Amino acid sequence: MRLITKKHIPRRMFLRGMGVTLSLPLLDSMIPAQTPLAKTAAKPQFRMGLCFMPHGAVMDNWTPKSEGANFEISRTLKPLEPFKDQLLVISNLAHHNAAPAGPGDNGGDHTRSPAVFLNGVHPKRTDGADIRAGVTIDQIAAEKIGQETRLPSLELAIEDYSGLVGSCDVGFSCTYMNTISWRTPTTPMPMEINPRVVFDRLFGDGATAEERLERIEEERSILDAVTGQIRRLQGNLGATDRTRVSEYLDTVREIERRIVLAEKQNAISGVNVPATPAGIPDDHETHTKLMFDLMAIAFQTDITRVSTFMMAREVSYRTFPMLGISEAFHPASHHQNNPARLEQLTKINTYHVGLFGYMLDKLRSTKDGDGTLLDHTLMLYGSGMSNSNVHNHSPLPILLAGGAAGRLQGGRHLKYAPETPMSNLLLSILHKAGVEQDSIGDSNGPLTEV
Repeated sequence: MRLITKKHIPRRMFLRGMGVTLSLPLLDSMIPAQTPLAKTAAKPQFRMGLCFMPHGAVMDNWTPKSEGANFEISRTLKPLEPFKDQLLVISNLAHHNAAPAGPGDNGGDHTRSPAVFLNGVHPKRTDGADIRAGVTIDQIAAEKIGQETRLPSLELAIEDYSGLVGSCDVGFSCTYMNTISWRTPTTPMPMEINPRVVFDRLFGDGATAEERLERIEEERSILDAVTGQIRRLQGNLGATDRTRVSEYLDTVREIERRIVLAEKQNAISGVNVPATPAGIPDDHETHTKLMFDLMAIAFQTDITRVSTFMMAREVSYRTFPMLGISEAFHPASHHQNNPARLEQLTKINTYHVGLFGYMLDKLRSTKDGDGTLLDHTLMLYGSGMSNSNVHNHSPLPILLAGGAAGRLQGGRHLKYAPETPMSNLLLSILHKAGVEQDSIGDSNGPLTEV
C-alpha cells in the first residue's frame, strides 16, 4: 500500500554532479497520491527490446510440437521454461525480402538477414556508399515513445566489424551486416559494443576519455559525484523507496565494478588489441550479460524505452569451448544435415537462448511501479534466417516475451499459415508501441492473435 503524502518528487528528477547525470527509477513518491495525476503517473510505460541472432536455428529442436496455451517447451527453448507464462512462440513467419529478389540477386543472404530483420524491406544490392534499406520498427517506435526520454533509443552489439568496408557478402555492403537499426532508408544506426561507452552515455553526461581514465586510476565511482544529493534524497523518502533507491545504486555500482575490472584486465594483459577497446570483457558471456544489464537499467530509469541488441553478427567466427565445441559459429551453422553437427548447432542455439533468459530474469526481478520491468516490456528474440545450411528465410525462429504493459498475452505457441510475412509481426509490435500505421515492409496486416 502506498503511503499517502502531500509530498512527491518529479518523475524526471536527476542527480547531477561533475560529468554525471544519474536518473532515478520509478518511486512511489513520484506518484502524487489521491490526485488526478496519480492514475496517469502510475500507468506503466511500454518498453521494447529487440534481439537479433544470426544463422537461424535447428528448427526441429526450436519449434514446440504442440500449439496453444498448453504447448510443451522445446529443447532449444528449455532455458526459457521459467518464463513460459510470459512467452509467446510464433511459428511459420517468413522474411521474403531477405531472399534473392530474382535473377542476378543470388547470394547475399548473410547481409540481407540483419538488414531486413526489423523492417521487411529488401536492401539495395551495392557495395558502395549508395546503401538503402528501410526504417526499422525500433526507430519508428522511438519517434513515438522515445521523445520524452534522454535517449530515444539504444543500440547494442557484441561483435564489432564496423571497420570493414566495401563488399562483405556477394555484392552487398558490409554496412548491412553491421546493424539491425535504420533511422532512415539511408541512415544505419551504429551499434555499440563497449560497455564503458554505453555506461557513460547513460550516466556520464559527456565525460571525456581522459576523465574516464582518471576515474579508473583513482578507483572513483561516478556515484561519488552525487553522494551528497543521494543522502539528502534518501532522507526524504519512505522505507520502500529508500530500499528501491539503494538496490538501484547497488546495481549501478556492480555494473561499474565489472566494467572497471574488464578495463584493468585489458590494461595489464600486456597484449595490444586495437579492435578491443577498454571496457570490453574478454569473456563472451560476461560481455553479453553486462550489455543486458545496461539495457535493463536504461529501461528501469526511463533513460530509454527502445533498445536493439545484436547478440552476434552474421558470419560470426566466435567459438564455444565452454560447450565443448571447437568449431566456429558460422562453419558450425553449415551442418550439412549431419546429426553430430546438428547437435553442435542445437547446443549453440540453446546457449544463446539461455543468455536471453538472463535478460528476462533481470527484468522480472526489477520492480517497476505496480509490477516488474518484464511485465511492462516487450522483448523480441529471433533470426532473419531459418535453416542456415541452405540460407532460407522461412520458417523463422521467432519469439516474444514479457507483458508489454498489459498488451501481450504469453504462455502460448501460435502457428500461422506457412509463409506468413514476418512484417505482419513487426506491424503488430508497432501497434503495441502505440504507432498506428497501416503497413511496414511486405506486411499484409497485423497478427491479430498476438
